[in-house]
Amino acid sequence: MNRLAVEKRALILQCLTEGMSVRATSRLVGCSKNTTSKLLVDVGYATAQYQDQTLRNLPCRRVQADETWSFVYAKARNAPYAKNPEAGDVWTWIAICEDSKLVPTWWIGDRSYETGILFMEDLAERMAGPIQLTTDGLKSYPEVVDDAFADWMVEHRILKQKYPTEQTARTSYVERQNLTLRMNNRRYARATNAFSKKLENHAHSMALYMMNYNFVRPHRTLGRGVTPAMAIGLADKPWTHTDIVRRLLDSN
Repeated sequence: MNRLAVEKRALILQCLTEGMSVRATSRLVGCSKNTTSKLLVDVGYATAQYQDQTLRNLPCRRVQADETWSFVYAKARNAPYAKNPEAGDVWTWIAICEDSKLVPTWWIGDRSYETGILFMEDLAERMAGPIQLTTDGLKSYPEVVDDAFADWMVEHRILKQKYPTEQTARTSYVERQNLTLRMNNRRYARATNAFSKKLENHAHSMALYMMNYNFVRPHRTLGRGVTPAMAIGLADKPWTHTDIVRRLLDSN
């Protein structure tokens, strides 16, 4: 297979991060579905590795965490009838820095303590100092947070009402992040035929989305042309999808 030009690969990534499905992207760009899927896998590996290495020692002070639902191949109620052993509900745990709007970590799995502790331990490892952490009332959060963080590292606040009287106890930013995710990643849309057929591709799609969110797309609340990565000091200008291709894909 001939390798696609940098500009064409960048266009594919742009389409995928604007909420288009693999099939729609392939039709628009003029390439096969397999070519688009292969690029998604390659960029998923590359962006996940880059963010894992880069999102470290972060000076976050206030962090919000939440989980958002999706599914692979079939929803849980239909999973027993599916031929795919990976079929079922999938939960993505997401953390967001209130001040920079950076997403320092995310974790894909179920909604159990076991997945929660992996997520929280990863979050704790990425923080440069103590944080105030706000979550919703999911029963496993208190135990998960206590087990993942040292006592001096976290002040855990649980939001038990929709509109808190204390302004610092809120999950509005991470809930808005969940909406942005559903709008810009087709696999997370609630009523769609573009859902993931493989858990691996679901993870690759999420890595690309987060690379676009953290490094490429300016956030309106941060000022004109400022991305979350810029706001926290990890970049001096917005990345482009061409940068992803040249700096992450072509360097491997």
